[in-house]
Parts: sequence; C-alpha cells; structure tokens
Amino acid sequence: MTLGIENCRLTIEDLWMSLAQRRRLRRVSLRRFEIEKTSLIMNEKFIGTWREAFFASPGPTSVRKAMHLALKGLCMGSADVIPGVSGGTIALITGIYADLIGALRSIDTKVVKQLLAFDIKGVLANVHVRFLLALFSGIVVAILSLARLMNYLLHHHPVPTWSLFFGLIAASTFMVGKHVRNWFGKAGISFGAGILAATVIVNLIPMHTPESLWFIFICGIVAICAMILPGISGAFILLILGKYEYVTGALKNPFLLQNLIVILVFCLGCAIGLLGFSRVLNYLLQKYHNLTLAFLTGLIAGSMQKIWPWKEVIDTQVIRGKAHVIWGGPILPPAMDQEFLIAAGLAVAGFVAVFMIERLSKK
Repeated sequence: MTLGIENCRLTIEDLWMSLAQRRRLRRVSLRRFEIEKTSLIMNEKFIGTWREAFFASPGPTSVRKAMHLALKGLCMGSADVIPGVSGGTIALITGIYADLIGALRSIDTKVVKQLLAFDIKGVLANVHVRFLLALFSGIVVAILSLARLMNYLLHHHPVPTWSLFFGLIAASTFMVGKHVRNWFGKAGISFGAGILAATVIVNLIPMHTPESLWFIFICGIVAICAMILPGISGAFILLILGKYEYVTGALKNPFLLQNLIVILVFCLGCAIGLLGFSRVLNYLLQKYHNLTLAFLTGLIAGSMQKIWPWKEVIDTQVIRGKAHVIWGGPILPPAMDQEFLIAAGLAVAGFVAVFMIERLSKK
C-alpha cells in the first residue's frame, strides 16, 4: 500500500515537472519566435526601383503641386521667424495641417529598423519624403531669405506690418473655427481654455536662463512644439526662454565649433520634440477632433492681443547690438491719421488674403 502511494506521488511529481518543463520550453519557443519575427522585420526590404520607392508614400505628384506646397512652406517659414506669429496657423488655413502631422508621424520605429538594416528604399517608401522635402524647402528658403526683411519691417514699420498680420490671424480664427461643430458645451469650454492658455503665454516676460547644452536641448523641444501649434510662436517662446539672441547668434556664424555644437543640440531637441508632439496632436485630432479644433481656435484668437498693431512699450531688450521692444498691453490708435488708414487697409488686405489662399488651396 505504501509502495503504491509512493509510486503515485512520484508519478504526480514527474507529471508536474513535465508540465513545468513544457511551460519553460513554450516560453523559450515564444521568445525565439519573437526574435525570429523581429529578425524577419529587420530583413524585410522594399522590392522595387528607387522611383517606385520615392512615389510610394503620399506627397505631390507633379512639379506644379510640389511648387504649390513649397509656396505654402514659404508662408509658414515667413511666419515662424516673427515672434508672435505661428507657422502652424498658416498650415491650418492652407489646408495642410493634417497632412503635416501625418508626414511627421510617418517617421516611426519601423523607419528606424529599416535604417539599421540599410533599407534606404524602404525608408523612402514609408516616410512622406516628397511632402516633407517640398514643404521644408519652402520653410528653409523663407527663414534664410526673409528673416532680414521681416526684421527690418518690424523695426522700421511696425504698425503697418503688425496690421497685415492682424488681418491674417483674424481671418485664420474664422477659417479654423468654422470647422468646429456645436460651439455650446464642451467645445465652448475648450475654446475658452485655448484663449486662456494663449493669454498666459503671450503675456509672459522674457527671463534669463542658463546657456548649458541641456537647456538648449529643452528649448529646441519646447520651441518646435510651439511652432506647430497654431497661435503660438516658436520664436516668441525662445524669446520668453531667453534664448532667442543666443540661438540666432549661433546661426549667424554656424561654422564656429562652439556655435555648431549649439545648433546641433538645438536641432536634436527640435527633431525629438517634432516627432513626439506630432503623435500627441494626431491622437487628439483623431480622438477628440472637435474639441481639439475648438482649443486651437482659442489659441489663435488669444494670440491676437500679441499681434495688435498699437501696443504700450514696457521694456526693451538688446539683441545682437540692436534694441528690441518688449511689448506690453494693446492700446487704442493715437489718432485717425494716414498711418491709421494704411494700417486698416493692410489689415483688410490680410483678412481677404486668407480667404483667397484657402480658395486656391482647394483647387
């Protein structure tokens, strides 16, 4: 009897050991399967010509369409160099905002794996290369060529220049807001939150901050996130963080080793911020489309106080040997004179131009 019980106990222990061993083998097999699956993904390469890879992802299909997209990038770049005006707003009113976010999202972990596997054709097929090349070529050209012109206009003809931008942004608020459904309830609250957020941001006073590389990296992340948000200017955020002079000074002499390091660190922060924040925006637009549009409309509307042509001067800041005015609150025009009439005309022109741009973007 005792022998039978012992044999039974041994049989149960053998069965238990066998089951445990099978579980271990199953885990090992699953681990090997995952490794092999990852290896297969890494080894999957685009089969086709370079031309097929280049045209596999979304983007302009003709030179005319590419030039049209580059022109929109030119408008975005022109806005980005002005503290107070957002390139994201231009992307919204020209109808390419969703495409821009989608193009940025196309740079994901799959693309990284393809780069590690030296599958350049696969990278071209997955990343929206044609869209990004056309758009950012216009942005870069604008930043390099129009920065001096915008700087001259803002310093020597501030009221007419800000009037034109005020008309542009006022129309932009209307153009974005018309896509919001049911302004009552949550959308109205989201709109109010956007106005409040913009009001707080545009009334911040520039601060003195460290010049360490870690802070330059953070500035790149924050500035680029602001740059793709409608209503919030990346250049103005840099001014608030006290690094507008520092970064633009480095761009003035980019081939000096110290300046080159600053530029690379700042660009790295921009790249990480751009890729990460674009996913957040895409999620919000997909999941909470109406509320997100209402919030963005509020951001644009709230930022208009920064662009009002007539402002009270509260302080000035010397940047690269030139005095830059830090504006205070908006004030009424001092007189209904010729300058006022010119400013009003430019504001109306800017307002009408937005509707013309939207109509052309639909063709």
